[in-house]
Amino acid sequence: MNKAQLVEAVAEQLGGRKAAAEAVDAVLDTMVRAVVAGDRVSVTGFGTFEKVERSARFARNPQTGERVKVKKTAVPRFRPGQGFKDLVSGSKKLPKDGPSVKKAPKGSLTPGKSGVAATAAAKRAATKRAAAAAAEAPAKKTAAKKATTAKTAVAKKATTAKTAAAKKTTTAAAKKTTTAKTTAAKKTTTAKATAAKTTAAKKTAPAKKTATRKTTARKTAAK
Repeated sequence: MNKAQLVEAVAEQLGGRKAAAEAVDAVLDTMVRAVVAGDRVSVTGFGTFEKVERSARFARNPQTGERVKVKKTAVPRFRPGQGFKDLVSGSKKLPKDGPSVKKAPKGSLTPGKSGVAATAAAKRAATKRAAAAAAEAPAKKTAAKKATTAKTAVAKKATTAKTAAAKKTTTAAAKKTTTAKTTAAKKTTTAKATAAKTTAAKKTAPAKKTATRKTTARKTAAK
């Protein structure tokens, strides 16, 4: 019998499939949550569901025979009640009508130690989850701050490198411009000096020729 078939069987007794499905889901959910919280769920005549802690141990792989270390874990365990055992073994007959499991005695439906323990366990679990979340929050904030600081440092380094490169480029360009201007000025000055010398030489040449002619004329007259 699977869950759907179980719901159908319960629906025959309750008279509605929707109500039966909700009842089955509610019962299973309540039992699972109680066992996970560490509480024992005991149903008179049916059995007991509980959480069992298993310590770390060594086991053997059935296929290879290799020794394997098994970590500490917790497993659910079901122990059938005596009434359930008697019905399965046949020592007691299963009734044709009515519940096969004995009804709970009067007063057991009110929240007793088990219910209080389940509530306390649920509260402890909720408190632990809240504490864990509160403990993780500062760590997350610190990690976010570190990531932001790292990003800022990288951005500053990149900006500094870009600024230095821009300064170097500007300085090199300025040096090239200055060198070019100085060279051009030197060339202009040299050209002007050369032109001045050439002009002076041209002016001096006729004077020398005139003086030479006068000297030659004087020598000719003396003869």
